[in-house]
Amino acid sequence: MIQIKENIFTQITKQQAKGYSPLVLAFLGDGVYELLVRQKLISKAESVGMPVRKLHSQTVEKVRASYQAKGVRSIESLLSEEEADILRRGRNANSYVPKSASVSDYRLATGLETLFGYLHLIGEHERIQELFEVICNGC
Repeated sequence: MIQIKENIFTQITKQQAKGYSPLVLAFLGDGVYELLVRQKLISKAESVGMPVRKLHSQTVEKVRASYQAKGVRSIESLLSEEEADILRRGRNANSYVPKSASVSDYRLATGLETLFGYLHLIGEHERIQELFEVICNGC
């Protein structure tokens, strides 16, 4: 599987990253998470020759709020106090909740995306990978 080894953007300090709003961090983290899902899917042997339409539908399944919310529950006990605080900030941020998701699932998913965005900005790519592997165990 392809792993993100280095940040193509300038790495910033934890203090600078904490200065971003949780929803901005979630915006970035959403992209980071989806890229990891796509990489995971195409790295699987059965994905070779799979129609892009099917890869897309599998990606949508893994990036939806209900899947991410379940993922948060699987990593909560592994988070440092700082990571849990970042996740909490994202979870508590006021945002639009689409009809396709429950409020609780959407808030947890936003918290996860906030955490991934934060970790990406501070260059903690190995940590993102560790957490993602727990979330995606078997996907």
